[in-house]
Amino acid sequence: MPWEEVTVMAQRADFVELALRDDANMRGLCREFGITPRTGYKWLKRFREEGEAGLYDRSRRPTHSPRRSGARTEGAVLKVRSEHPAWGGRKIKWKLVEQGMRPVPSASTITAILRRHDMLPQHEGDKHRPLQRFEMAQPNQLWQMDFKGRFEMMNGAVCHPLTVLDDHSRFLVCLRACHAERSHRVKYHLEGVFERYGLPERMLMDNGSPWRGFHTTLTFWLVRLGIQIVHGRPYHPQTQGKDERLHRTLKDELLRHQQFSDLQDCQDKFDAWRNIYNLDRPHEGLAMQTPASHYLPSVRAYTGQLPPIEYEPDDILRHADVYGRVLFHAKRFHIGKAFRLSTVALRRTEVDGLFHVYFVRQRIAQIDLRAQHP
Repeated sequence: MPWEEVTVMAQRADFVELALRDDANMRGLCREFGITPRTGYKWLKRFREEGEAGLYDRSRRPTHSPRRSGARTEGAVLKVRSEHPAWGGRKIKWKLVEQGMRPVPSASTITAILRRHDMLPQHEGDKHRPLQRFEMAQPNQLWQMDFKGRFEMMNGAVCHPLTVLDDHSRFLVCLRACHAERSHRVKYHLEGVFERYGLPERMLMDNGSPWRGFHTTLTFWLVRLGIQIVHGRPYHPQTQGKDERLHRTLKDELLRHQQFSDLQDCQDKFDAWRNIYNLDRPHEGLAMQTPASHYLPSVRAYTGQLPPIEYEPDDILRHADVYGRVLFHAKRFHIGKAFRLSTVALRRTEVDGLFHVYFVRQRIAQIDLRAQHP
């Protein structure tokens, strides 16, 4: 009868009582209680030396841990963690190296220190599962833009953080506190970003209202500047994986630890955190280097003026009317109100009767002459 957890003390006492008899058969008793002779002799020895107290389980924790970190090391680790509450072992190790600490504990040792001081919840590792990854070869080839979910400020109003991230370097080119998700506010903030960092080649965004499809004034303006627009698939936020990861970091390192009195207070704290993110915080996707060390401003300067529109010699040019329609082969095709009174280009495809419609460098629609139109 193997020992059950709920009766283990009673069975050990029964075993010892029988084993102390003069006619006891030790091996037979061990078989009867379902234990090995080695275990049986161990409990008998403990009972003789300590009495009933010797039958209790002893802690397996060593009385001395020669490899446990010293007070100085633990203090340095906890100091960095208190300054950056969301940083894990690898980032803290990088910071200690930068501070000149020698020797520096391993990332796993730092993690153990955090866990020992209840500073690392059990579920924390779940946050770091990688999202779908792709990466541009150079800075400014692609920027990812999105609104972080809104949150309420102390004055009862809400803040909508606008983020723009360079795909190659993870450099945060824009972090602005907005009172609403409006196209004209996004345009205003982007103008400041373009003046400072230049124009990207492409911008990736979801299908949110400020830039839904290619038919808003904001996307029209971006395309007019020669920036190609890429929209993520609906209900697939992993398309903007780096921006989504940025939003988690923003929440973990700033939003959940601060209170914000108003929009200006938000912006002041956003600016301070953005400097830490770009200049001080090591990024695991960059081999623990900072985004700023991988970023250079774009060579495409922003002048505030719209460049002239140029099309290919073989393009078929059409001028959209006030309703955003073009006349082609005696039929009117709607291409979008955002393009009203603008010149667009129709380009032939390999399919007879199918044309792609371009505005500057952006394909915005297609015309199929085979379809029936009123």
